[in-house]
Amino acid sequence: MSLLDLPIAAQFTSPGPMLFEWGAFSVRWYGFLIASAVLIGVTLAQYLAHRRGVNPELLSDLTLWLVIAAIPSARLYYVAFQWQEYAQHPDQILAIWKGGIAIHGAILGGLVASLLFARLRRIAFWQLADLVAPSLILGQAIGRWGNFFNSEAFGRPTDLPWKLYIPLERRPTGYESFEYFHPTFLYESVWNVMVFGLLIALFFWGLKAKARLKVGTLFLVYLVTYSCGRLWIEGLRTDSLMLGPLRIAQVVSLTQIAIGIFGLIWLYILHRPLPDVVATPRENDHSEPSQQSNKTL
Repeated sequence: MSLLDLPIAAQFTSPGPMLFEWGAFSVRWYGFLIASAVLIGVTLAQYLAHRRGVNPELLSDLTLWLVIAAIPSARLYYVAFQWQEYAQHPDQILAIWKGGIAIHGAILGGLVASLLFARLRRIAFWQLADLVAPSLILGQAIGRWGNFFNSEAFGRPTDLPWKLYIPLERRPTGYESFEYFHPTFLYESVWNVMVFGLLIALFFWGLKAKARLKVGTLFLVYLVTYSCGRLWIEGLRTDSLMLGPLRIAQVVSLTQIAIGIFGLIWLYILHRPLPDVVATPRENDHSEPSQQSNKTL
């Protein structure tokens, strides 16, 4: 049996953006998935912090900072590169429940918030980044399904068995005659789950006495692996944010891959700790979470 002989059930059709409606009250899948990703993410990050001997409450406090910074940043990033559209409909700029956020904007906002939080709380930024990285990629895997329910962020037309049906009103200009498209939301969600599995495996492997990972490793591996997947998946999409002829997500992904590889070389070949917002304490000082070594994790 060839791939083209797979059952029609492999095809995807969105049931619509609404999870449920009760009179004037409604809940959209997009918002429900984001809220679920945050809840699952903070629970996981607290568990990982506990396993590393870091106060889990630090991760609860950080989550509030991340939500306040990341979601508006993700929206502003998207609107900035779609300004021609939103300039005609400024009332839609804040309509985040209809979709239209960019993960790279969220990462940027989250990084700024995390740096400020780490400096104020006097804890190594890279330690926090390592604890948050698995939750971040898992949240991305969950959040991508919001694109499915909104019938957005899909790829080029395709006849593959796992093709995605897009209603006529959601099809891009020039693609009105096509019904089925690449489900790029699914590709990225599956890729992100695999990256999550890798990060979790590295985390627990790193807990072994003879296999301690240097601080910053997990986040740098996240940058490289997530960006590799996003790089090729973005090439399939029909709605990429553009800067002239360049797909912004691909440019950012290449940059993140370069940063991640350079950081790993810095740690494991040059054997130097990553620059941080707090001074690197003595390697044998583990008296407080904020004073843990910046050299091992």
